[in-house]
Amino acid sequence: MFIMLVDEYGFVFVYICMRCISFQHILALYMDPIIRLFMIVIGSYLLGSFPSAVIISKTFFGFDIRKKGSGNMGSTNAMRILGWKWGLLVQILDILKGVLAVSLVNVLFDGQMAFPNRTPFEDITVMKMIAGVFAVIGHIWSIFVGFKGGKGINTGGGFLLAIAPTEVAIAFGLFLLVVMLSGYISLGSMIAAITIPLTMFLRHNVFSVEIPGYHIIIYFTIATSMIVIFAHRSNIARILHGNESKFSKFQLLKFGKK
Repeated sequence: MFIMLVDEYGFVFVYICMRCISFQHILALYMDPIIRLFMIVIGSYLLGSFPSAVIISKTFFGFDIRKKGSGNMGSTNAMRILGWKWGLLVQILDILKGVLAVSLVNVLFDGQMAFPNRTPFEDITVMKMIAGVFAVIGHIWSIFVGFKGGKGINTGGGFLLAIAPTEVAIAFGLFLLVVMLSGYISLGSMIAAITIPLTMFLRHNVFSVEIPGYHIIIYFTIATSMIVIFAHRSNIARILHGNESKFSKFQLLKFGKK
């Protein structure tokens, strides 16, 4: 028995009558590897699509954050419009979307791949990377808000943290440095996105660090970075024209005229 409800934000909730059939029974009876892959992809996309900033702005402030500031539902615009505390909450929730998408694989993946795995990675790791990429796509092109979402940097960082923690740590350090020097969070985010695959490339090829599965994970990090950069194309235009909004309070090192 299924009961479907749709709320004012466009979310669809499906309640399964557990008295009729158990979740494990559904998995055992109906889910071959292709269906499991499909559910992981769709589930990850829907998790990424969850518009935390829109919900918080409507619930606690009575307006749609997409109608203020940059018109974006990411944590940067949330900090600018709602304040740093609410912006930080949005950031945490957006990171969790990437983490949860990867965790979804632990629930749905039974060890059988829907396609041959020709990578050095374990099957479950490949599935986690697929889940993470689709979570980023969901965040940027959210089905719940007319396919106009955030920039994907937090959600991407969430899933990469579990796969490439060293690269993410270095990227985060550069992000902080760029923001302190320029005041541009968008610029820091793009630099961080580029840093992850670049750091991985340098560690493996220049410093001879053995990175398990390097020859496949590098492509996932490049693809994720390209998606994030593409989502920032309007920010790039504003930076080039000199009208991108700054977070002056975060710009600790200032140069030029006082």
